[in-house]
Amino acid sequence: MASLTFLGAAGTVTGSQYLVETQGERMLVDCGQFQGLKALRLRNWAPLPVEAAAVQAVVLTHAHLDHSGMLPRLVRQGFRGRVFATAGTTDLCKLILADAGHIQEEEARRANRGHYTKHHPALPLFTEADAAAALARFQVFGYRREMPVTRRLTAQFHPAGHLLGSAFVTLARKDGTAGTVLFGGDLGRYGRPVLPDPAPGVACDVLLVESTYGDRQHLPDDNRDALARVVNATADRRGKLIIPAFAIGRVEEVLYWLRRLEQAGRVPKLPVYVDSPMAVSSIEYYRQHAQELDEDMRPVRGELCRFCTERFEPVETMKESQAVVDRPGPAIVISASGMATGGRVLRHLEQALPDPKNTVLFVGFQATGTRGRDLIEGATQVKMFGQMIPVRARIEKLNDMSAHADASEILRWLGTFPSPPQMTYLVHGEPTAQATLKARIERELGWRVHIPAHGEQVEVPL
Repeated sequence: MASLTFLGAAGTVTGSQYLVETQGERMLVDCGQFQGLKALRLRNWAPLPVEAAAVQAVVLTHAHLDHSGMLPRLVRQGFRGRVFATAGTTDLCKLILADAGHIQEEEARRANRGHYTKHHPALPLFTEADAAAALARFQVFGYRREMPVTRRLTAQFHPAGHLLGSAFVTLARKDGTAGTVLFGGDLGRYGRPVLPDPAPGVACDVLLVESTYGDRQHLPDDNRDALARVVNATADRRGKLIIPAFAIGRVEEVLYWLRRLEQAGRVPKLPVYVDSPMAVSSIEYYRQHAQELDEDMRPVRGELCRFCTERFEPVETMKESQAVVDRPGPAIVISASGMATGGRVLRHLEQALPDPKNTVLFVGFQATGTRGRDLIEGATQVKMFGQMIPVRARIEKLNDMSAHADASEILRWLGTFPSPPQMTYLVHGEPTAQATLKARIERELGWRVHIPAHGEQVEVPL
């Protein structure tokens, strides 16, 4: 037997991190950053319950910061093993981790200059140099290939349909004498654009599955009527449409739909600024990994970009970004971060929020304690750069553009497993969503389900 400790994503949506210990070996599945409430973010500064140098390996399900964002700190604290990831995840982490380190350093410098920090001096969680050191430890493995990750354990990646390179992971002993543990990572959706559906589940003894939308159903596909309505209404007011979007994955889907609406003549051909160097680079990585995308996303002869709208404009430098902030509408600005917790989108929000002709459109999950969550819940002012910004712009939310499976899609995926696991653990979800999904799995499938607490340790057959 082995022990499994839930170091993150237990009772919350962020901070995915699971410690596996067996016969003196230690490894992590994911090494993610906590986001949202201050009490959660403070966990990012806490040391691991084991020495980083004693961890032999990390297996990474995908590149999003809440799954990969603590790797730089882990390496800085002494980790010297390998980080196993798919090629797509490795490429995206080159963007995400370096960008996160840069933002951390910039925000610390800005806070120190503006004296709006309680910490003297304010320090970054990690730096670009830390990110580079972490990336040097990556080792690429393909899907459905057995890879030795420690002396005793092997792992396999299976496509999860959530993000380029995303995977669910199975762990087993090399000698086949024990059971199998499946770490679900983030589960993608069925019948969505850009990425194929999640692969069917595989036989396992223990399953960890996300529950982000465990108490909700995504709205049925409206052929993007809601997006067209928001674009047209904002254009009619001569305003700007600001879309805070996760720079990896969500930007591609937003562009996909804007292009489709333009081609159908359902929205005007507005300037579409992608103000995120990371997002612009990620579009290129998606192009390079086109064989992993849906067939209609494969390159067409003579076409430069499957994601680019008619008036697509990438924004690279801070000078160009400020010019877009100052430029009047109508226009569409897609910028990171997706929960409005940092990054260039804050300057766009600072300018746009006080003006009622503008619209801010959220297209992804907004964790408790983020500016995005505050805005969709009706905040009349939000704090940015040490000052309160009034909210007079229209705030909109599209729930069905999420890359996370809803409750019925999770049940659909569970229905593809050849046999029930001995135990299913619900992770990566808030308490209400987890409780609702637990009851539904027990009722509809008859499976044993447990909701682990943060720091809880259980035995698993490895």
